[in-house]
Amino acid sequence: MACALPALLLAACGTTTQQQTQKPRFNLAGYSVSFKQGHADGCASASGKQRRDERLFRDNADYMMGWNDGRSACK
Repeated sequence: MACALPALLLAACGTTTQQQTQKPRFNLAGYSVSFKQGHADGCASASGKQRRDERLFRDNADYMMGWNDGRSACK
């Protein structure tokens, strides 16, 4: 028993080879639907091909701000 306890403690300290990746979560409560949509598109654009509704980005300030914030937050 005396040998088993240190072995269990050492086993609990081992590292895993698999990386755990979690998407960032943002509290967007109180923001407009356009801002939230822009944020989601901007965040998706940060790690790959740009995803953006050009008409909304040009004509809708909430979408544009959300897109810029989302891209910056997810870089």
